[in-house]
Amino acid sequence: MSNTTLFILNDAPYGNERAYNALRLAAALAGLEGQQVRLFLMADAVTCAKAGQKVPEGYYNVQLMLGKIIRKGEVALCGTCMDARGVTQTEMVEGANRSTLAQLAAWTAEAAKVLVF
Repeated sequence: MSNTTLFILNDAPYGNERAYNALRLAAALAGLEGQQVRLFLMADAVTCAKAGQKVPEGYYNVQLMLGKIIRKGEVALCGTCMDARGVTQTEMVEGANRSTLAQLAAWTAEAAKVLVF
């Protein structure tokens, strides 16, 4: 049986805490022995992977949190969603790669659990 958990994020990195909480859970799960984490960023969530985020001191930084997931799992970005927001692969953090709905479908079919934020 697969030990893969797929996280699908839809919300912007800031403004509410949905992306923040998803990344916290994904990082905690990725830290467990034998667990695989995949993260697919859609809609406004693609901006979670934007490089160069500067936040006020003491405020969480989604880019840094995402880096922890990239080191232990896989991160994909909806290409259509990127285009709609005018962001390109070169603007994204290393390890978060442009992808497709077909990739999301394959990951969904392979996952033991799918969590949507």
